[in-house]
Amino acid sequence: MMLKEKFHLLRYLSDGIKSDGVLLDKYRDISYEVNTIKTAEGSCDLKLGNTHVIAGVKFEMGTPYEDTPDEGGIMINVELLPLSSPDYFPGPPTDKAIELSRVIDRGIRESGAVDLKSLCIVEGEQVLTVVVDVCAINDDGNLLDAGALASLIALKNAKIPKIENGKIDYTQLTKDTVKLKELPITITCYKIGEYVFVDPTTYEEKYYDSRLTITTIDDSSIVALQKGGEKAITISDVDKMTDLALTKSKEIRKMIKK
Repeated sequence: MMLKEKFHLLRYLSDGIKSDGVLLDKYRDISYEVNTIKTAEGSCDLKLGNTHVIAGVKFEMGTPYEDTPDEGGIMINVELLPLSSPDYFPGPPTDKAIELSRVIDRGIRESGAVDLKSLCIVEGEQVLTVVVDVCAINDDGNLLDAGALASLIALKNAKIPKIENGKIDYTQLTKDTVKLKELPITITCYKIGEYVFVDPTTYEEKYYDSRLTITTIDDSSIVALQKGGEKAITISDVDKMTDLALTKSKEIRKMIKK
């Protein structure tokens, strides 16, 4: 049955479209709302086709690391809610949730997007850590790109809460925002057979041979890469995937700058 389904999928791809009729180099419709969670300091409710994720930003007070006494921190957590897919169950984070958290975190961290020095309260004593929680509400594929984009938009719109006597007052938000030096965009390119494409549904995700997640910043520099899938990719594949990721990242970056 799986071989038959993959055969039909390859027929779609050979016609230049994915199983949902979207062109191989196109994303499904992206829409989002910001600051929809009133108990968060910033949030983004994002839909990518039928995939639906929510990202919320909270701030925590803590002590800095010894080697970076004047820098705060950032942490990304992804939760795959059982309501979002019959494949997810209650319990500790799965390997997929852990990988999603790490790849999204790496893209933001390695880009230097967040000005960590601006999160310092008292050097060597108190700093803020930005915590981004990403929840899958409906998984119809490409949670990685959707979660990364929702995280970035939530960070972009977050307000720092008031701090008094070394404590955070979550009931009062200041006008200060998280200082972003870059807008890292994460694009994951998939390969099935000879075909390379972006934004798979769960149907395509079941059968991909390999994938490459590429995070870039405004000047088109690549700041993070993550290979996935059981099969190898060639240098030619990497070149093709990189070119596609750069093109799509420019389109998405332009969209969220509006």
